[in-house]
Amino acid sequence: MKLLKCFYLIILLCFFSPIGEAKKRCKPLLAKLHNIQAQQRAGYSSKRGLSLRAREDKARDMWWQCENGRTNNKKKKKKKVKQKVNKNTLGYGNKTTQSKRGKIKADSPFKTNNAVVIKSKYQGEKKRAWLAFYQQPNQCQRPKKLSVFAFCSEDKQKQRIIFEQEYTKLPASKSRALNEP
Repeated sequence: MKLLKCFYLIILLCFFSPIGEAKKRCKPLLAKLHNIQAQQRAGYSSKRGLSLRAREDKARDMWWQCENGRTNNKKKKKKKVKQKVNKNTLGYGNKTTQSKRGKIKADSPFKTNNAVVIKSKYQGEKKRAWLAFYQQPNQCQRPKKLSVFAFCSEDKQKQRIIFEQEYTKLPASKSRALNEP
């Protein structure tokens, strides 16, 4: 009877040993290593090959440490902090949105090497006539409020419509005379 109890005890220790549990914990790491090795067997560029090599080395080290019972638990877990978002604080220029975005680093004013082409509405004689005709209100020099900007935009459109009507009525000789002082 004692022999039978010892036999059961040995069988239980074999099936539920810490080594078996360790193997189960390390299985995902081994699967990750095999996945990376499979990617290496497929075709890739030299840059991708270096990246895969680094990933394989890291995955192999993690798996080997797991197999030998040495794991690095030096990773700091980041706590997810939920912030209350007030509908009134969202918008452009708020401290809330600026802190979420962080500082914007500008390498150059434009992220392109192509030439920037800016065309005005009018060209040549018509452009000179428009510049002589258009009178920008003082408040439109540097509008700081959206309502002022909207007013300036609408005023410019109204003046453009009036200019178009008057410019089409005038013969070419009179339109040139308007431009000369």
